Amino acid sequence: MDRTVVVTGASSGVGLAAAEQFAAQGDRVAVVGRNQERLAAAVERVRRAAKGPEPTPYRADFENLRDVRDLAARLADAYPRIDVLADNAGGMVGRYHRTTDGYEATIQGNHLAPFLLTSLLRERLAGGRVISTASEAHRQGRLEFDFAGTGAGWRSYRAYGGSKGANILFAAEAARRWPEITSVSFHPGVVRTNFGTGAALRFFYRFTPFLVAPEKAGALLVWLADTPDLVDGAYYVRHKVTQPAPYAKDPDNAAKLWKASAAAVGL
Repeated sequence: MDRTVVVTGASSGVGLAAAEQFAAQGDRVAVVGRNQERLAAAVERVRRAAKGPEPTPYRADFENLRDVRDLAARLADAYPRIDVLADNAGGMVGRYHRTTDGYEATIQGNHLAPFLLTSLLRERLAGGRVISTASEAHRQGRLEFDFAGTGAGWRSYRAYGGSKGANILFAAEAARRWPEITSVSFHPGVVRTNFGTGAALRFFYRFTPFLVAPEKAGALLVWLADTPDLVDGAYYVRHKVTQPAPYAKDPDNAAKLWKASAAAVGL
């Protein structure tokens, strides 16, 4: 299999598990992470799993759009074609703060940064797939077109949910605007990871029984990259197309979000 796969948020959790599985089936894997030390450890794990080309590390902080632009340029220089882009990076922040670009950190890290990265790699992705890691948490979120906000009434989980709704809207709108690229979003399950903010939430995600193992969630991401019967623009829960919350399936919201996002990142 001569495929190039880029996985963001690949230093741990779902992204790392998926990167290992892609490498194990012979894919050329670009491993993207924020923390240099964790990224190096992740690449070593992916290297041990690899049955094909050596994985390559790429460090980028999605709270800095300059990093995202630099990442896109490095990937475009390295790979004439990218078969799969797993827009998996993201998380929940513990307090309201703005990035160096002036935007609320959750929406930038989870939506604006991958929106920019994917847009800049569009030519390389022709004929390929973009898979956005969303969440059922979007049902408790609220869509905001003011990406900076004021912090008044800000809640961590609601901001996270809104950003995951943006991922679903982006995937659907990309399918409409970019017919040469297949684009979907998916809910990986409530995954046992280091995800979350604060001791109580981190304890929940690490130790609560019956959470989804990262390996199983990663396998779903790999399945979405491999299956020939993918429904372009769809939102998947497990292996099934699922209807998202009403606001997250509204084409008018998707078009408005796209326009606002393009203006925010300077496209």
